[in-house]
Amino acid sequence: MAAAGLLPGAAVAQSAAAAQFPTKPVRIITPFPVGGGPDGVARLIADKLSRAWGQPVVVENRPGGNGFIAIDAWKRGAKDGHDLLVADNVHLAAYPALFKKLPYDPAKDFDALLPLFRTYFFFTVPVDSKYKSVGDLIADAKAHPGKLNYGSWSVGNPVHLGSELFESATGTQMEHVIYKETTQLYTSVATGELAFALGSSATAGPLQRAGKLRFLAVAAPQRVAAFPDVPTVGESGGPKGFEVIGWNAIVVPPGLPASVTDKIKRDIEKGLAEADVQEKFKSFGYEPFPTTRDQFNKFVQSETQRFTDVIRKANVSLD
Repeated sequence: MAAAGLLPGAAVAQSAAAAQFPTKPVRIITPFPVGGGPDGVARLIADKLSRAWGQPVVVENRPGGNGFIAIDAWKRGAKDGHDLLVADNVHLAAYPALFKKLPYDPAKDFDALLPLFRTYFFFTVPVDSKYKSVGDLIADAKAHPGKLNYGSWSVGNPVHLGSELFESATGTQMEHVIYKETTQLYTSVATGELAFALGSSATAGPLQRAGKLRFLAVAAPQRVAAFPDVPTVGESGGPKGFEVIGWNAIVVPPGLPASVTDKIKRDIEKGLAEADVQEKFKSFGYEPFPTTRDQFNKFVQSETQRFTDVIRKANVSLD
């Protein structure tokens, strides 16, 4: 029986395209450097796909330039699904509001196929911090407007925008301090140079496990399984339901046959479900993010609106 909405000939053509795909080596282009969590996940998936497809699947790291270098390389690549792109929530949902002019149009150039993982951010404080709860932090920030500082590694990243969202949600004003790298950022939290910083298990976890940082709360809808003793922001005296989330997704060119995109999505999901990938997720502090394409597209739209609102309110721009 032909697929709904397709003539019999078109359905046969789509089926043939899926059966033949891929017909040559596949690239996964990523804006992230070698060695980090996102790179590790991309390489695990590349290995799974290579085994499933009988074709080499290679990860090509193109870091720098706000991700634009990788995106440009992908845009100039194959438009038939043999070149895949890894993008995160900043590229897909925040940059449209941060830049007046982007070298790409997420709505026209991207088809966000599926998320690879999600990770929630923790409020990190020095081990000996006077703050025992997020409520303590909010009270001090309100008592001393503009005096408390928090850090991030650039303007417009999830940690910065999440902190701006926190200020907006709590009616507080704080100072944003920018660091060149994440190691320096969380070391400054540990030494007390910063009152706090949002951090993921992958970025702030090493210092937390070393006993130099404390996780005050997690900006998630419920406690994270790997840290059952860390309360949510709402449980810790902060805004109920407050979330700061990071996620990476696989992007394909728009207009590919549904049978091809379905195959890519299905085989990536199979790889993500395997035990070794799940174990690696735990070590990175990542969570599975299962969703349908329709649900994911709606989620991206809601994230775009949320980022746009906080960016406009904080008058943040990267132009």
